[in-house]
Amino acid sequence: MTEREHDVVLYGATSFVGALTADYLARHAPTGTRIALAGRSREKLERTRATLPAPGSDWPLIVADSTDRAALDAMAASTTAIATTVGPYAKYGLPLAEACAAAGTHYADLTGEVTFTREAIDATDAVAQGTGARIVHSCGYDSVPSDLGVLLLHSRVQADAEGELTDVTTVARVRGGVSGGTIDSMRGLADTVKAERSTMKLLRDPYSLSPDRGGEPDTRQPSDSPAPHRLDGGWLDGRWAAPFVMASYNTRIVRRSNAVAGYSYGKGLRYGEVMATGSGPVGALTAGAVTAGLGGMLAGFATPGVRTLLDRVLPKPGEGPSAETRAKGWFRHDVDAVTTTGARYTARVSGSGDPGYAATAVMLGESVLCLALDGDRLPERAGSLTPATAMGPALVERLRTAGHVYEVSRAS
Repeated sequence: MTEREHDVVLYGATSFVGALTADYLARHAPTGTRIALAGRSREKLERTRATLPAPGSDWPLIVADSTDRAALDAMAASTTAIATTVGPYAKYGLPLAEACAAAGTHYADLTGEVTFTREAIDATDAVAQGTGARIVHSCGYDSVPSDLGVLLLHSRVQADAEGELTDVTTVARVRGGVSGGTIDSMRGLADTVKAERSTMKLLRDPYSLSPDRGGEPDTRQPSDSPAPHRLDGGWLDGRWAAPFVMASYNTRIVRRSNAVAGYSYGKGLRYGEVMATGSGPVGALTAGAVTAGLGGMLAGFATPGVRTLLDRVLPKPGEGPSAETRAKGWFRHDVDAVTTTGARYTARVSGSGDPGYAATAVMLGESVLCLALDGDRLPERAGSLTPATAMGPALVERLRTAGHVYEVSRAS
C-alpha cells in the first residue's frame, strides 16, 4: 500500500457510538497515529471534534455522504483503514464497503445484519482479494467476543493436540442499555422479510454467510431460539437459559470463520449461543419472559398498529443509554467446548462497560487500529473476512491490553 494521508478514518463520527469511538481513539491511539473524522455534516463533525481531548480536538474532518460514491472513493483512497458506524448497514453500508475493496483500504463495521453481510460478501470478496483489502464485518459486541472466544479455544485445542472442536456453546450474560441503532436494524429486517419472502430462507440457513455454501457439511446446528432450559455442566450448572438476541448472527460469523480458515476448527463443529437468566424460579420466569419478548418484538415490527406504538416508546436511531448506564454495564461470555478426543475446555471473554456502546467503542477502536497499524502481525488473508480470520491473535492482544478478558482453561 502506498503512503496515504491518514492511518484511520472514523466514518459516522457524529453518531452515538461513533462519538464514543472517537473519544476512545483520542485517548488510546498511539502517539502520532493520523486520524480523521468523517460524516455527512461538517457542522456536526465540528461539534463532535470540540468534545474530544487532544489530539482529537485537532483531527482533520472529511465530509462524505453515504450516497455520494465519488466522495466515498476519495475518502477510501486517503487512508489505510476505515471504521464505520453508519447504519442500518443494509440501507447505507454497501457503497463504502465497495469503495474500500476497490481502493485496497481495510474496513471495519459494526453490522449484525445477515442480509447486509451476505450482500457485502458477494460484492466485495473477490475485489478485495485482488487489492489486498481486509473487509471486516462485525467488529463490535456483534461479534468480536463470540468469534475470538471460539478462536482461542481452537488454538488451545491445537496446542494440546486434542483433535478438533465438536460441540461449542457460548453462554452470555450482559448488563446494558438498549440501542436505538439496533432497534432500527430490527425495523429494517422486519421490512425486508415482509417485502422479500426469500429473505427468510437466508435468515434460517445456519451457513448463510459461508464462502462456499455447497461445500458446507451437513452437520445439524443448534437452534438459535431454543426453548427455556437448564444449563448442564460447569459453574453455570442448573441455571436457566433463554435465546440470546444476537445468536442468529454471531453463530453465522463463527461458522464463516471456520470455513474461511479451511475448516480448521473442524467440519463437525456444532456451535450455539444462549443467554443465562439465573437460577431457581426467578431464572425460569426470566427465561420465559425473554423468549416471549424477543418473538413479540419481531412480530410487533411486522404489524402496522403495534409498530407505531413501538416506534413511540423505543429508542430512536442516534439515541443511547446514559453515561451512568454505560459505566455500570458489562458482559461475560462463558464458552464451553468438547473436542473429538473427548477433552473439555472453557473460554471466558468479558469486559466492563455497556456492551453495545462503551465496550463496542473499545472493540471497534482497537479493530481499526489493528488493521491500520499491525499489518505485519495479521494473518495473510484479504477479502471479506471476520474478526478472527482478519486479525485473530493480534486483536486479542490489543483487547487484553485495553482491559478485556480473554482466557482459556481445560476442564478437569
